[in-house]
Amino acid sequence: METVTVTAQFREQELQEVPNSVVAFTAQDIEDAGIRSTEDFIALTPNLTFDDSFTYLNSFVVVRGVTQINNADSPVAIIVDGVPQNSQKQFKMPLFDVQQIEVLKGPQGSLYGRNAIGGAINIVTKQPTNEFEGFVAGGLSNGSGYRMDAGISGPVVKDQLLFRVSGSYYETGGLIKNTYLGRTVDDVDHDYSIRGKLAYTPNEVFSLDLRASYNDAQAGAAYDAVVNSTLNPDFRSGNNSNDVFEPRSSLAGVTKADITDLSGKATLDMGFATATYILGYTDLNEDYRSDLDFSNPTQPTFGPFGELGQGQNLSLQLMSQELRFVSPDTRAFRWIAGAYYLQTDRSLLTRGFLDLNGSLDQFENGVIIIDRGEDNDNTAWALFGQAEFDLSERATLQVGARYDEDQRNQNMPGAAGSGRSTTFDAFQPKVTLSYDITPDVLGYATYSTGFRSGGFNAPGVVLDSFGDEMLTNYELGLKSTFANGDGTFNIAAFASESDGFQFFFVDASTVSQIISNLDKVDMRGFDADVQYRLSDQITVTGGVGYTDSEIKSIGNAQLESYLTASGVDISKVIGSHSPKTTEWSFNLGAQYIKQVRSNLSAVFRVDYEYQGEKFWQIDNVDVRDPVNLVSLRASLEGERWSASIWGKNLLDEEYYADFNPSEYAGAPFDLGSQARPATYGVDLKYKF
Repeated sequence: METVTVTAQFREQELQEVPNSVVAFTAQDIEDAGIRSTEDFIALTPNLTFDDSFTYLNSFVVVRGVTQINNADSPVAIIVDGVPQNSQKQFKMPLFDVQQIEVLKGPQGSLYGRNAIGGAINIVTKQPTNEFEGFVAGGLSNGSGYRMDAGISGPVVKDQLLFRVSGSYYETGGLIKNTYLGRTVDDVDHDYSIRGKLAYTPNEVFSLDLRASYNDAQAGAAYDAVVNSTLNPDFRSGNNSNDVFEPRSSLAGVTKADITDLSGKATLDMGFATATYILGYTDLNEDYRSDLDFSNPTQPTFGPFGELGQGQNLSLQLMSQELRFVSPDTRAFRWIAGAYYLQTDRSLLTRGFLDLNGSLDQFENGVIIIDRGEDNDNTAWALFGQAEFDLSERATLQVGARYDEDQRNQNMPGAAGSGRSTTFDAFQPKVTLSYDITPDVLGYATYSTGFRSGGFNAPGVVLDSFGDEMLTNYELGLKSTFANGDGTFNIAAFASESDGFQFFFVDASTVSQIISNLDKVDMRGFDADVQYRLSDQITVTGGVGYTDSEIKSIGNAQLESYLTASGVDISKVIGSHSPKTTEWSFNLGAQYIKQVRSNLSAVFRVDYEYQGEKFWQIDNVDVRDPVNLVSLRASLEGERWSASIWGKNLLDEEYYADFNPSEYAGAPFDLGSQARPATYGVDLKYKF
């Protein structure tokens, strides 16, 4: 099997030598599995789930029971070509021209800092080359969808200045139908990206990499369906929210978004250490307009209030800098030291309006019933370090620590005296002891911590702020290679304790997205993955994850009072699973390669994913039944070309990608966002 090298700990290491729970996808894995989006590789990673709902850039990732929150910090640090992607809206992205994806589970605070409370995902795009090369790819899918990717790379000055330019385009008519409007609502009018890279290496000790990218998209938004209300008087979700209702709202939502990313990385070999400076800048804008009551004139849900609409304008600018020093890999004592700085400016306008004519323009010129603006900025900085000691030929001790400080400021535009400010900080230590039990078996024990900053909710909402979250994790792991290198088996058991667990809910009556804290949540479980090359033709991969989370205490009188008034039985919260948690996840894949003739191969791949019961909210009253997803891919591959047919969710499993019970939606109904049904298509690719 191919030896995989990762850079997850800021230095090159073989995957099986990293004392951490890491899953890696190489360029060949990405090609074979047809990975085109964030959701695709998460489906192949145990104890990691992805929920896609509301706006086009929106997503909720859950790792080992720790949940992503809308319009706030992610529980997973996302790194693209060394640059942190500090907005939750940057996680869902088209994956094209990608070299490798590395997924680290468990707190990574000592190296990655704030928001690596659940783990880190390191995405490396393909680098410029010293020889001219390129590719053109395209595909068709049901729902009148098509995709195009292309790229070219080569030298400007041989061996010194290299370039790479690549891009992607995607559109689809959609597959989820609104039964009232008689049209699909998950359509993508366009989603295009372009990325350019320059690599300058004038000598053996210095290099400079420059990167620029732009993404523009327009797509559907907020196609939730009303569940458990006067529209469906005989249905009660109870312990089964799998009876999927199609959307029937009178407004078809839309998202318009664009993201500009600029970054530079300079590297200098100083002998005693390699110095790396990374500068990143992001300008992100996302506007959405949609229904608010998710009904229509023939089936109202808010009674005398009539039809309602909603929308938000989000503008976000981020500028980050990092300077780190990494000692040579070959010494018995190895170290990393660095500093980090982040400046974030975020403005958000939220409006609710009376829907009098079915037009989304009413956000600007209609009857506005809720009008709330907020400006948020935060300044964060950190100092971090890590040291590794080879205690013997077999034993290594790794000690790391990081101090993060995050100052948050908020004000309402035009409202004198509305400004408020607070500061959160945390010290995040990590200790790992690893031991080579045999040349093919590595064991490790880890104590690690993670920190997610607190902040402010929108001004004037019922819970106007939320505290920080601190996670303490204890982990035992085993990484092994067997069958003379043809197989790997890795397993890690963890026990985590969260203080100030952050969770998210909606108050539709005030068009508010609210974050709050639970005092204590415990999480226990394990994840394991296996890869075995049975022969030159057949490879089997698989993974299993288990997370048993338990809410130990709420510890927030204001939150308890609000939830009680909303109809939540507080007695059911204690002892329940954390929100959006899936206890069991399982994936199994098999790939068969048949040499048809010289320079022509047939590749067949099947993947099965099992997602166990999903607990939508903190009282666990609404639970999604297990989901079984099957994907197939068959390809013919020549030396320079490939042709594939593929299918995803081929059992056409009907389920909700997101579900918000009425008690946590601030409205007299539950909301369910339907997952995409079976999708299938063909892909073509030519390399030159």
